[in-house]
Amino acid sequence: MQLLAEFPLALRSRIRGLLFDIDDTLTTGGRLTAAAYAAMENLHRAGLLVIPITGRPAGWCDHIARMWPVDAVVGENGAFYFRYDPAARNMVRRYALSGEQRAAGRARLAAVRDQLLQEVPGCAVAADQHYREADLAIDYCEDVPRLPPDAVAKIVALMQQAGLTAKVSSIHVNGWLGGYDKLSMSRTALLECFGIDLDARRDEFAFAGDSPNDAPMFAFFPHAVGVANIREFHGQLSTEPAYVTQAGSGAGFCELVDFLLAAR
Repeated sequence: MQLLAEFPLALRSRIRGLLFDIDDTLTTGGRLTAAAYAAMENLHRAGLLVIPITGRPAGWCDHIARMWPVDAVVGENGAFYFRYDPAARNMVRRYALSGEQRAAGRARLAAVRDQLLQEVPGCAVAADQHYREADLAIDYCEDVPRLPPDAVAKIVALMQQAGLTAKVSSIHVNGWLGGYDKLSMSRTALLECFGIDLDARRDEFAFAGDSPNDAPMFAFFPHAVGVANIREFHGQLSTEPAYVTQAGSGAGFCELVDFLLAAR
């Protein structure tokens, strides 16, 4: 990972949108600071596409799409995108799986949930699980004392043994049925909402993240950026981002936004 200052001006000036994780990338200590929110608003006002790509639940993403200065949001690690049209007063909700598929999967997710709670002491169902539509989120450090790495690895292994896709974020282990991920739904959102072929135009977008579940995005985007706290996952990333900020979490997000806007 190179320092953000190594991101060439000629390449920065071509960026037309920022995709970014929320927890510990945009937020700091579980909170959205005024500075980070203002950074999103500054990007939006400058005409860049602003799209959070998060593991957070559908209920939260409905609020984000409506209330935040964003153009769309991808949630539950790629289970859907939501986009709100304020002029039409219409929320577009696009899911990777049908309603029938999601409903059928809930019984399997509930069985995995019960197994994890029994076999991994100290873990808990994430507090935002009630607002989810497609995945199971297991808390390993957000509202519980931080579990050791071997316990987190056991959660992942048990999910995978049950046939789930499992990804580790900075706070949760998320498990779901289906082959989608953050990248696949980002492609869909950019094409369907904005007519952008992301594969052909990936160099016009930056991505910011902080944890292993962002690795597919780090691998795809040549202009991927990790906020400084990504160093906590050294050795656990299948692909590292090209650049890293000096500041961590929300302050690192603000650093990146200022850096991009300075090139315009």
